Order: sequence, then C-alpha cells, then structure tokens
Amino acid sequence: MNEEFKKVVIDALRRGEDLPREWARELFPPEKREYELVYYDKEREEDIIANTMALPLQPVSTFGKNGDGWHNMLIFGDNAQAIKTLLTMKEEGKLVNEDGTPGVRLIYIDPPFASKQEFQGSEAQKAYQDKISGARFLEFIRKRLVLLKELLSEDGTLYLHLDYRKLHYLKALGDEVFGENNFMNEVIWCYRERGISKTYWNNKHQTILVWAKNLGKQLFNADEARIPYSEEYLKKFKYEDEDGKYQIRGKNIQGSPIQRADGLTPKAEKKYPGLTYRQYLKDGQLPLDWWELSLLNKAAHERTGYPTQKPESLLLRIIKASSKKGDLVLDCFAGSGTTLAAAEKLDRRWIGIDCGKLSIYTIQKRMLNIQDSYDLESKEESPRYIDLAKQLLKELKQSSGAEEELNTATEVIERAYNREMERPSPIMFSKKSRPFVLYNAGLYDFSSLKQLPWDSWRFFALQLFGCKDEPHIIGGLALDGKLKGASVLVFNHVQNPGRRIDEETIQDIHSAVGKKMGRKFFIIAPRGVFDFQQDYIDIKDVRYYALRIPYSVINELHHRDFTVLQQPNDETVVNETVDAVGFDFIQPPRVEWVINVKKRKEQLFEEACLKIKQFESRARIRRKDTRGGLETLSMLMLDFDYDGKVFDLDAVYYAHQLETNDWQAWFPVENAGENIMAVFIDIYGNEARDIISGDSLGIKVTKEKSSKPKKKARK
Repeated sequence: MNEEFKKVVIDALRRGEDLPREWARELFPPEKREYELVYYDKEREEDIIANTMALPLQPVSTFGKNGDGWHNMLIFGDNAQAIKTLLTMKEEGKLVNEDGTPGVRLIYIDPPFASKQEFQGSEAQKAYQDKISGARFLEFIRKRLVLLKELLSEDGTLYLHLDYRKLHYLKALGDEVFGENNFMNEVIWCYRERGISKTYWNNKHQTILVWAKNLGKQLFNADEARIPYSEEYLKKFKYEDEDGKYQIRGKNIQGSPIQRADGLTPKAEKKYPGLTYRQYLKDGQLPLDWWELSLLNKAAHERTGYPTQKPESLLLRIIKASSKKGDLVLDCFAGSGTTLAAAEKLDRRWIGIDCGKLSIYTIQKRMLNIQDSYDLESKEESPRYIDLAKQLLKELKQSSGAEEELNTATEVIERAYNREMERPSPIMFSKKSRPFVLYNAGLYDFSSLKQLPWDSWRFFALQLFGCKDEPHIIGGLALDGKLKGASVLVFNHVQNPGRRIDEETIQDIHSAVGKKMGRKFFIIAPRGVFDFQQDYIDIKDVRYYALRIPYSVINELHHRDFTVLQQPNDETVVNETVDAVGFDFIQPPRVEWVINVKKRKEQLFEEACLKIKQFESRARIRRKDTRGGLETLSMLMLDFDYDGKVFDLDAVYYAHQLETNDWQAWFPVENAGENIMAVFIDIYGNEARDIISGDSLGIKVTKEKSSKPKKKARK
C-alpha cells in the first residue's frame, strides 16, 4: 500500500465515510497462494461470510403433526442468504444431527452447469461478455461453497455435481475453499443412451467432485455403498453354502466382510492352498469412483416432470455412503427434491432450499405423496434395456431373410418382455413423510407479520435488517440492538397504537441522547408509523435512519442494490442462476380470467379452457414501486382436485406457452374435480390464487371421483 493511498483512506475515515468496497483487496490482501484462479470481482472469503445477509425464516405451512423436536425444512428463497441463516442456527446449537453433532453431515448440490447468455454484438464484444458472465457464474458457485463449508459438521462431506462445461474451473475453486488436501474423489456417473453426433465424442457422463471438511475424519460407510458385481464377474461365484454363493479368495482382500473357508473340496484346497476366504455374492463389491446408473427415463415411477431431475438411485448411493440415520442432509439447489426424497426414505433429516416456486410446489407434492412412491433402494437401476437391445441385435444378425428376420425379432422381443415381467417389481414405499415446514426467506407475508406478538415482531425486525439482538440503555433510552456498531430501536407499535414517528420525534431523541449516540442511529417500525418519506434525517453529526417494514431498502447500508428472486417464464430457463440480495414483501398480482368448455381448432372433443384476460404485477424494486402486465407473468399452476387445504400441483403452464396459445391453458374436462385451484405466479415470486368450481364447467363431481389422498397442513 503506497503512502498516497494511505492518506486517502485516513481522510475518508476522518470524514466518517464508509470505505468503498473495491478498496477491500488493497486494505486486506488475500492470503498469498502458490497458485489460484483469478477472475473479475473475486471476493475474499471473509467478506463473503460477513457481507451475506442472514434473513429470518417465516413459516408458511407445517405438514404433519410437528412435535417439539426436529422438523425437516423446505425453504423458498435465495440459497446464500438462507445458508447464512442456517449458519446462525448452527452457532446457536439449533442445527444438529440426531447424535448431537453440530452442522450438516452431508451436502449434495447440483447447481446449474453454466449460465445461459444471450448477447448481440461483435465477436470481440461477445467474447468479453462471455468472460464476464463466466466470472460471475464462478463467483456465484464459489460464494456458496464458502458458506457451505462453514455449515458442514467437522466430519461432513460435500458433493458437487457438474458436467464438462465448468468442471475444471470449479475443481480449482473447490480446492481453494476446502484445501486441496481435503479433496476426496472425482466420481464419474456414466449412463448409456443412443449417441446423436458423428462429429465429436458423444458425452455420456457427468462428474461429481467430493470434498471432506477434514479428510481422514469424514464419515464414510464403505459397506453401505457396496454395488452389485458385473455380469462377467458373477461367473466367478461357483460355490454355495447356507449363506449363499461365494468364490474363494486369498489374503489380498483382507478387510472385506468374508469368512475363513472351511470344508473345501480337495480339488478346491489344492487349487487354493494356504489362507483362503469366502467372498460372498450378496456382499457386493466395494464402491468404485465410476458408477453406471441409468438416466431417468420418461416412464419412470419417480418422474415429476421437473427439468434436469436426477434419479433417486444416484442420491441413495451418496446418502448411504456419507451419512447415517438421523443425520442432516442439505440440498440448496433442491430442484425436483430427489435428494430430499432419498433422504426421507433412508431416515435422514433434511433441508431443501430453492429460489423457484415451481421447485417448491414440486417438492411439496413429492414429499406429501412419498408413501405412494417406490422404494428404489430395493431395486437399483441397471442397464438391462441396453442388454436386451444388444441381445436383440445379436440374434437379428444371425438371422437371414426379411420374413425370418421379422419372426426372429418378434420372438426376441417377446422373450425380453417375458424376462422383464419376471423381474421383481419395485416395492411401494409405505411410510408417510415426517413433519416438515415450508418457510419463506426473503419474500414475506406482511399480513402475517402484523399479527405477531411483540417479542416475535421485535426478533423478526432485528433479523430482517441484520441487527444484533443486543439490548442496552443510553441516557435512559432502552434500545434493542446494534447494526454495524450503531444503536437500533425497534418501535413498539403494539404498546403504542396510533403513535407516529415524525421529525419532531427524531429531534426529541437527539436532544436526549444525541451526544452519546455516535454518527448513526436506526429506528425500525411499520411503514405507516413514519410521517416523513426520506430514508434518513441528519441532525448535526448524527444520521437517523428510518428502516420501514414492510419494505425499506437503503442502498448505502449495503454493497449493492437489492434484487428479486426472478421466476422463469419458460421451461428452458428453469435452472438458471439466481443471485438475489435483500428481501421483499408479497404483493399478490391482479388477475382477470374466464373459464369455459369448448373445442380447439381441428379438434373433435371439447376441453376446458382457462383464458387470462388481464394480469398486473406489483413489486418494489430498487426502492421504486413497479407495475407490469402480462410480460411479468411467470407461470400458471393448477391443482385439478383441490382438497381445500393443500395445493397439490398437477399441471404447469409457462408464460411462454400461454402466450403462444393466446394466453389460454387447455386441459381435459375429465381431469377436473369438485374444485380446481389456480395459482398465478409473477416473475418476482408473488402469487394470486383462485378456486374454480367444477360446476362452472358443467361438472357434477362425486366424492368417490377424487383419488388423491387428503393432506394435512396447518398455518
């Protein structure tokens, strides 16, 4: 640091100014590394932890009977801010595994593999934009890795699921965050499907990078993660006893769960002299770092319709290996909820976070209907369809003549079908999901907040603005907390109904304690209590800030403007990165719609048609109230047989699809139950809900028609 820069810093401090963010690397240079990945706008790890907002969790619904113990958590919000809140819970001893160990034992994340960027311009401009967007994507993931490392238990493990696009960058970043010495494995997930290109090697694998928080201390259940032997290796198991088939092995496999081989035949004893063991078929082989598991096919029982859904068999293997019953499993890119469903089936505690409403409702439905799903642990996926196809091809090649070829193909397909029918079916998972709570983190329902008792309101208000709960007294004035070293007063609107805060109130506070207050003072109160519109009032050397609820965004208190949880309007962008900062309050959009039964063009049968006539969203972005029309619609969700309590997602219509169909959503009339719930979601995550009676479609529904199990939820 040169002398001129030192002078600039000192002068700024003397004037009481906040130092610019870009000075951080000069004032606090990062630890020198032998090598590291350098890119635009890379923050210090300390700054990431310090500057990420921890937002309070507002319970929305509780599913199941919830006792005093642990309940699983589904969180709607920006995952970085939600993780920071979970870190606070860990520090307070509220985030523990069943055995009492603090922190999360296992984290699996499947983030978006790369940002989708649309940019018009010259090749040079596009190249520059790609670099900037690439750097932002890397920092987006790195920021979360930094926070997740802190959230892990000391014997915890993190699995990062990637494809080839950013793998090499994120391996380097992960080593920086966790330490290269804590890198555990590079796991290759292979799958077989028809190739589509003849101009490059067809990509048929994805990669999972694994770091332990402390390599050597991590929990790893090798025996739980054993996998079936290959068809070729199965031929080696030539012997059998009361425990099943086995092969004879020497001491080179010592440590495997095998027994001393007694009573061998003379021929076997001669062939395998000395110390020998029985290696049983039922035990399977120890886990390897490449896994051949089928992709989720379109007809799979577990398919939810959510884009990029991963098979449960993949997560079952990971969860069994790196956690035990009662352990906490976290997925902060929860998507369709595969991690959570697998954790539930393996009796783990779980936390899921996602910034998409589609994800939240997909997971809610999946967990509430988990007793109607299949226990895939009883039947791990195998490439049997490929094996059958190979056999078919082999037999076809041996045939000759078109008629004979057709007959042979028919016979082979029939034999394959019969063999498949003889295979044991998956076992239905019989248990209901344990209690879980849906939370909002960053988008709050102010009407519910107003009903909170004073102690809960005070706690929420302090959390919302990132204040420390630190009661103290200055000059006889009782204060509630601290924000960046300055005092905070939470106005008690419950005890003082009808009382206002105006400029005279601020002057009275200053007259009483201004000289003892420092340079800043914060007042938190409901927005309607303040009689002035400005964000702050200066009296001599003290700046008095008004922090308003339901919304108050004072940019100078933060490093960047608040941003919203953008919702997709097209299936292709469902998994794009979202990096929201701050909080907002729910402002339901206004919707006008009509529904009737009619025929589409060139269709024979009538269908139900819901047409959106008008749509208006309202949100507060960068301190300004904004309104938008149909361009701010994200999606329409329908529950065809709404039970009056829980929205059970049946169909999704993205705005892009609706616009193509003149803002109409079509569905078979026979799908409709006694009541239909329509949820209209804007791109900011706000919802408008309407119940549509089946009578409006000319449908008389009997109670026997509905096949959905009723689900219990309480606010």
